[in-house]
Amino acid sequence: MMTQGTPSDFDVLVIGSGAAGLSLALNLPTHLSIAVLSKAEYASGSTWMAQGGIAAVLDETDTPDEHIQDTLVAGAKLSRPEAVRQIIQSGPDSIRWLIEMGVPFTRENGEYHLTKEGGHSHRRIIHAADATGRAVHETLMEQATSRENIHLFDQHIAIDLITRRKLKLSHNRCVGAYVLNNYTGHVEVFRAQSVVLATGGAAKAYLYTSNSDGSTGDGIAMAWRAGCRVANMEFNQFHPTCLYHPQAKSFLISEAVRGEGGKLLLPDGSRFMHRFDEREELAPRDIVARAIDHEMKRLGCDSVFLDISHRSEAFIQSHFPTIYQRCLELGIDMTRDPIPVVPAAHYTCGGVISDENGRTDLEGLYAIGETAFTGLHGANRLASNSLLECIVLGCNAAQSITRCHDQEKLELPEIPNWDESLVTDSDEDVIISHNWDELRRFMWDYVGIVRTTKRLQRAQHRIELLLQEIAEYYSNYRVSSDLIELRNLATVAALIIRSAINRKESRGLHYTLDYPSQAAERMDTILTPPNFLWPDAVREGPTS
Repeated sequence: MMTQGTPSDFDVLVIGSGAAGLSLALNLPTHLSIAVLSKAEYASGSTWMAQGGIAAVLDETDTPDEHIQDTLVAGAKLSRPEAVRQIIQSGPDSIRWLIEMGVPFTRENGEYHLTKEGGHSHRRIIHAADATGRAVHETLMEQATSRENIHLFDQHIAIDLITRRKLKLSHNRCVGAYVLNNYTGHVEVFRAQSVVLATGGAAKAYLYTSNSDGSTGDGIAMAWRAGCRVANMEFNQFHPTCLYHPQAKSFLISEAVRGEGGKLLLPDGSRFMHRFDEREELAPRDIVARAIDHEMKRLGCDSVFLDISHRSEAFIQSHFPTIYQRCLELGIDMTRDPIPVVPAAHYTCGGVISDENGRTDLEGLYAIGETAFTGLHGANRLASNSLLECIVLGCNAAQSITRCHDQEKLELPEIPNWDESLVTDSDEDVIISHNWDELRRFMWDYVGIVRTTKRLQRAQHRIELLLQEIAEYYSNYRVSSDLIELRNLATVAALIIRSAINRKESRGLHYTLDYPSQAAERMDTILTPPNFLWPDAVREGPTS
């Protein structure tokens, strides 16, 4: 149900309208009232842009144990085995649920077509051509709009979570959020017995990213300010193949192109991946991205190239219609020409610590999808495990929320309105754009694919100054979407830098020239906020 009216109380408030948030909303019983917030247009998040597919064991020659092993290997021995097993074993049921919802997965010869991607030992990626995320999102949105108990609010960006502790009440728990309505420009109160963070990751912290403008770490930052721990924020996945073209903003070249035989080439047409890994183009993403970064720096070239022109024109157009059309619009015919590609920030493997049901340290608050740290991805995410985690955790969290609501109906406290009496409209919005640009540039230069202690220390010095400037600006001027996102992104950038400094080894996505070897001891990087309450409502989580 599309809603534009004045907010009221809800049983469940879902912040984020991607695959994770919509899966949760659709798995909740219809007697619960649900609000789903989208901070921009509904078709603007990372789910919508996902191309490749969803990893699940759907072929009789494949087994869950092999999928589990592939995930653990890609995660550089840092994935949490219990989380990996639970999520992967739930994969087939999640795919069947999506099919029941109406997702039009690609068929060939009457069977669902499965492709293979880097790090996988089998063809297990079910997909809808090369626009799987869009097909999933459109289907789930259609289902959500048909449900009377689901209220959809677009152009509503959450500012901060509301807790009983913030209201100076006993027994701390999350009871809602302050939300900026971009239609009116005013801040509104959403009260709910359960609040779910499904806001995606923080790839926008980097200058070059494959993701949408919305990947600004909102949920991670809000949870941190509310007193939740975060983990493994140093593991930022750079997708190896983002289209390199001045007009191709954030356009990904799916890993499935390599899965179907695409070869990575240097500008002179020679291959190079065999020098870095025996799996060549199908090595895990961290290895491929570092290899491309190394070759670009060694040769001083702007990009490398991905070539699948040896496959037939009919094959390419039928398997990669979206990529083919976009490249053609930019003058690149991938049936004849190699595609210029570069690595770009893609996925946040760390996040808000949550258990197998999405529960966080704060009672009443759940985190699912890329916002959450379940322990599935370890030090590097295996390709196409992301949408799988969204669907599985959405279902798990819905079951947990349902049990809680069935057991007890809580009385929500009175929440004061947002106070705008001491702030004014800004006449210096240029500060926001300058800070935004500075942040993304030094994160790319100092906290990117290859790191050093000196670079990280420079980044830490810069982020401390930036946080002070943003805090002062936030205190004096009315909030806007740009300011909210900048504040969140700077908070998450600080967590990434701090986590990277703490890890004295190279593992998975964290590679530092000062500690090039992998340490014998495997440990998660757990950061605890100063307002964390021990032991109030601490959940069992992947804390090593």
